[in-house]
This record gives sequence, C-alpha cells and structure tokens, in this order.
Amino acid sequence: MSATPSNGTAAGGGSSTSGVISPAAENALLANYLMIICGSTVAAIIVRHVVATLVRYVRTVSSLNNDTQRYFAREDTRLSWIKRNIVYAPIFSKRHNREIQMSSAINIGTLPSRMQLVFIAGYFVTNIAFCLIDIQYHSNFKTTTSQLRNRSGVLAVVNMVPLFLMAGRNNPLINLLGVSFDTFNLIHRWFGRIVVVEGVFHTLIFLIYTASTADWATAFKTTITVPFLMYGFIGTIAFVAISIQAMSPIRHAFYETFKVLHIILAAVSIVGVWYHLRLKDLPQIKYLFAVVSIWAGDRALRFLRVAYHNFGSGGTRTLVEALPGNACRVTVTMARPWKFQPGQHAYLYFPSVGLWQSHPFSVAWSEEAESLDSEKLAMNRQDVLSMRKTTMSFVIRGRTGMTGSLFKKAAASPDGRYITKCLVEGPYGGLHPMHSYGTVMLFAGGVGVTQAVPHVRDLVTGYANGTVAARKIVLVWIIQSPEHLEWIRPWMTQILALDKRRDVLRIMLFVSRPRSTKEIHSPSATVQMFPGRPNIDTLLGIEMENQVGTLGVSVCGPGALSDEVRRGVRQRQYQGSIEFVEEAFSW
Repeated sequence: MSATPSNGTAAGGGSSTSGVISPAAENALLANYLMIICGSTVAAIIVRHVVATLVRYVRTVSSLNNDTQRYFAREDTRLSWIKRNIVYAPIFSKRHNREIQMSSAINIGTLPSRMQLVFIAGYFVTNIAFCLIDIQYHSNFKTTTSQLRNRSGVLAVVNMVPLFLMAGRNNPLINLLGVSFDTFNLIHRWFGRIVVVEGVFHTLIFLIYTASTADWATAFKTTITVPFLMYGFIGTIAFVAISIQAMSPIRHAFYETFKVLHIILAAVSIVGVWYHLRLKDLPQIKYLFAVVSIWAGDRALRFLRVAYHNFGSGGTRTLVEALPGNACRVTVTMARPWKFQPGQHAYLYFPSVGLWQSHPFSVAWSEEAESLDSEKLAMNRQDVLSMRKTTMSFVIRGRTGMTGSLFKKAAASPDGRYITKCLVEGPYGGLHPMHSYGTVMLFAGGVGVTQAVPHVRDLVTGYANGTVAARKIVLVWIIQSPEHLEWIRPWMTQILALDKRRDVLRIMLFVSRPRSTKEIHSPSATVQMFPGRPNIDTLLGIEMENQVGTLGVSVCGPGALSDEVRRGVRQRQYQGSIEFVEEAFSW
C-alpha cells in the first residue's frame, strides 16, 4: 500500500504554497537520497576495483623478468592493518563462512564479514532514519499515521530496485565492481528483509489507523474489498511469505521447492505492488518499471545464453561418470566454443533428473578440440569455427535432490557411465586472476579442488611461457580418502606432464580419514601425501619465509577450511605482502 494523498498534497507532489516542502515531495527526495547512497557506494567500489586492477597489472608486468620480486614481497603497514581488521575480518574472531548448525537438520546460515556488516547495518539504519525523520509527530493522529504510511511505502518500492538487481545472475555490477555473486546474494537477502519490514510497517500503519476510526473487522474488510488496497495487501502477503520460506533452515531443507516458490512469490509481489500503484496513478510506479525491466532482462539474457551455447551445431553432448565418494564427473561437449577462464562456474540443467532445476558448479577443466569430418573440407572461417568443440568438465558430489539423483543414475548404469542431455548456463565468475602473485597457495577441500585445478594449469603454463609473475605454486588439497584422487586424476596427469612443472609446482595432499598408513605414500618430492589435516598457519609461515613477490592465497571448500585459511592470512599480514581470495557459493 503505497503513498496516498493527505492534507491537500498530491502523492507525487512538490512544495506547498507556503514554501514548506510537502510530505509527498519529501518522500520523493528521500527516495532520491537512497538511490544516491547506493550509487555513491557503487562508484566508490568501482574506483577501488580499478585501482586494484591497475596494481595487479603493474605487478604482473614488473615481475615477468624478475625472479626475486623483493619490492612486492614487502608489506605496507597501513594496508596490512586495513586488510587484517576490515577487508578480511569476520565479525568476531574467526567464524565467517562456516555454517551455524543448530542440529544435524537445522542450518541457520553464515555470518557476514566485518566490511559486509558495516554496509548492511549502515543501510538498514539509514532506512529506519528515512522512515522516521521529519514526521509531524506533534500533529493529529491521522496526519502522523498518513505520513508514516506513505514514507514507508515509498521506501519499500524504491528498495525493490537494488533488491531485484542483486538477485540476477547477469547482474552487470558483478564484473564492474569485481564483487562476487556470493556477496551480492548475501546483500540481496538483507535488502529483501528491509523491503519486507517497510512493506509490513506500511500495511500495519494503515490497518491501525482504520481500526482506530472503526474496528479491526472493518479495517480488514476495507483492505480486501477496495481493489487499490487489496492489491497492496497481496503484495505485502507475498513479501511476508518470501521472508518465511527464505529463512535459512527452511531454504536449506527444501532448496528445490524454495527456488520455485521464491520465483512465484516474487512475481506475485510485483503484480500486487504494480496494480496498487497503478490504480492510484502514484509516481512510485516508475521504480516498478525498473524492477520489471531488470527481472525480465535477466531472465531473457539467461535464456539467450542457454540457447546460444547449447543449441545448434548438433547441440550439447554430456557424459556422466560415477566416481568413488558419491561423486560424478560430468563432461559436456558444447554446441559452440566457449572461451574459458580459471575460476569460472556455470549453472547446469539436467532435464532428465531435475527438469528446470539448476545449480552452480566450478568448471574443473576445459579443452578445445576439433570435430573433423572427412567428408567435409573447411572452406572458410565459419567452417573452421564450426569444427571447434569446447568440452567442459565438472565434479559433482552427490548429496540430495538433483545431485543425488544424478549420482544414483550414473552408478546404476553399465560401467558407471551414461550419456544424457545437459544445458549449460554461463560462463560466470573468473573475477580473481592469480597472474600477479609471485607465490600462489591454493587451498582446496573435497570437490573445492575443481576451482583450484584450472588455476594450477593456467599458472604452470604461464610460468613456462613467461607470461605470469608466479615463481612458486603450492596446491594444498584436503580429502577424506585416497580414492577421491580419482576425481581429478586425468587432469592432474596432464598438469604433471606440463613443461617446467617441477620448477614451480608443489602438491600437498592431506588425507583426513585414511584407512591405514599404507594408503599414504608420496609419489615424488613435488607431490607429497600426509595423513590428517594440515596446520594452515604453519604452511603459510613456511611459504612466507622465502616468499617470492606478493603471496596470493585462495581457498575453496567447506566453510571451516575457508575460515581457517582466512584466519591464517590475517595473522600474518605484518610479516609480508599477502592477499586472500575466497571462492564460495552461498545458498
């Protein structure tokens, strides 16, 4: 229920004849201020991203022919303080990405970082202040409630714009700001809570005022019989339903159902608010135009991505192989070439096991191959391009829902492998190239190694070609059983055969649950296997004693591992130049 005229002022109005700004004009002004705050935040992050990109570029170019890179190994005390206490800091001492488990069945999510908390709390408080400032509390009850109702309604509609922008996989701000979709997903949830609170407050104020002039039965009857009010009430109910079904315990327990209901309820909320504004011809409907455009644009672009990469030229062909440890190796031969970058991920649709369900998975390996037909001779560039085929491989751990069904179907097939249809949506990500670091440490837990393997291949190849700063590359992979090595065996065999690999790459495998000590053996000095879990701080300390250039630390795996690596990086900020990159998919 959005703003309605009161005290002779129009909802979209301007200044009153006495020269004092009208409530409606002030609402519009505060709405503009919210947009300015968001725009200013975006501009500041863009500047930071541009500076960081330039620093990485200069560091890379300056290090190509410099094997010591001493200048870049030195720490900057002020920068180290910022990274330790703000950029990399969790809210408290350690926990950030590790999920908070109330029980084996109840998961209430993760905690934001300190920087994320500052923005979320600041924006939340700003909305509270904007809802309450310059309200005529000394005036009569009707005027006060009217202003509070209108103000909260306007701000709820305004906040729907960034809310829907941050929900899209094709959010242009992701690449522009260098901020991960995971972070946008976190902020999206909090913007959603702000919209729900403002929408509910907006509705309650109307009901309270109407009930004060008659009774609650009359208030509710008016709400559901007057079309303008009914549509606003529908929008509010949809908001509340979204907030309930999006709670972490419910979302994690029924994720597939959550996604479908989330989309339906979001559509209902838009329709409700749209007609609520339209029937009174309120000026806030311009924000709904932006919301609809953003949502429709993201959906259309996703459809076009899927259609372009998966249809034509014979379509995609997908091989699913069952692996030890309830995992599958999925290899997709794309219909069209796809330029792959390390760190990218894609959303996979398996119509045979999940209809329209899609999940994000890191691309573990990608290759370009040629499909040569002896009966056809390439006569032009188009023919040559049509012969190129991109294969992308993923490792998917079978758990519940779609991933569990996929593994069971592969395990039940002859030889543990079968051909199926898979649609790939992407590419997304690849925001954190590791080329500028003289020393690179990649920590991975379980299937998180799929994010690290492309970086290893890229850096070893770059070292041999003299195109990256890397002089030391260390892969630390924590697995539960040696049989999990089978997940990446074909790709690791290719990496170990790369030119100059022994000069730059070391692999440390930690088996957390070995069945016996006989399973633990190190194939060579550069590929070592250890029982138990690694001491993250000790490993970082060893590398920093003789680090070359800036030490880049990346982690992908369980939340507990990510938090441990984050803690180790923060503790060693003043011992040398060290930077931290966390790859995560929060849901």
